[in-house]
Amino acid sequence: MKKIILLIVAVAMFSACRNTTENNTGRQLPDSVKIVSLNGTVSEIVAGLGLEKNIVGTDITSSYPESLKSKPKVGHNSKINVEGVLSLQPNIVVAIDKEVSPQLAAQFKTAGIKLLLFKQEFSLDGAKNLIRSVGDSLLQQAKADSLIKVFDTEVASAQKQITNTKKAKVLFIYARGTGTMMVGGLGTQVDKVIELAGAQNAVTGFSEYKPLTSEALVKANPDVILLFDDGLQSLGGTQGLETVQGIAQTNAGKNKKFITMDGALLTGFGLRLGKAITELSGKINEAVK
Repeated sequence: MKKIILLIVAVAMFSACRNTTENNTGRQLPDSVKIVSLNGTVSEIVAGLGLEKNIVGTDITSSYPESLKSKPKVGHNSKINVEGVLSLQPNIVVAIDKEVSPQLAAQFKTAGIKLLLFKQEFSLDGAKNLIRSVGDSLLQQAKADSLIKVFDTEVASAQKQITNTKKAKVLFIYARGTGTMMVGGLGTQVDKVIELAGAQNAVTGFSEYKPLTSEALVKANPDVILLFDDGLQSLGGTQGLETVQGIAQTNAGKNKKFITMDGALLTGFGLRLGKAITELSGKINEAVK
C-alpha cells in the first residue's frame, strides 16, 4: 500500500513539473523546451533572444537568420500542417494572433501544446511591443531589453538618413510570375515602411492588396517601382517587368527606376526594421537622384 501511495505522489510531482514547463509558469525557460514558430518575424525574435537551439520547426516564411532555413517546415503561416507541427512534439507554439484560426488554436489545445499568440502592428512602437511581448512570454526580459536598445539605435540612425529622402511616389508590386501580380495599398506593411523611409505610396485609392491592372499603373504613375528580390526574379528580371502592360507608361518605367529588397527584411516589422528603413530610403534616393 505504501509503495502505491509513493508511486501516486511521484506521478503527481512529475505532472506538476511537466505542466510548469509547458505553461511557462517558472522563472526560467527549461533548456529542454521545444518551440515551433509559425511566423518569420517571431522566429527571428526568438532566435535573437538566444533560443534558436530550442526551435524545432518553423513556417516557410522563417528565413532569417539563415540557419532557420534548415529547420523542419510546417507550411506557410496561412496554411499550417497541423500533423507536421504535432510530429515535432513541441511544448510551445508561437505565432501572430491574426494568422491562427480558432480551429487551429483548438487543435493545439487538445494536443496539450501551449500556444502563445502576439499582436503585430506595423509601426515603430508596434515592432518594439512585439519584441517585448515575445521576450516576456518566453521569460527572456533582459535579453529583450538589450534587443530593443539595439533596435532604437538603428532606428535613430535611419531617421537621420531619411531627413534627406525625396518624397518619391513608390509603387509596390507583389509578383509571383506574370499570372500573380498584386499592388500594395494603404495600410499594408509595405505602405507603412515606405512612409517610414520618407517616401509615399503611389497608391491612394484603396487599402490592402488588389490585382495589378494597366489602368491602375498609369493612374498611380510611380517614380519608383518596388518589388521583392524573388518577385522580380519570377518575372524574368528587369526585362520581364518592362513587358508588363502599363509599366512603360509610368515615370518609373520610362526611367527604369526599379528597386528590390528581401521580402522578410522589407515587411518583417521586427528586429531589423531600422535596417529595412535605411536600406529602402537609400535605394529610393539612389533611384531618384
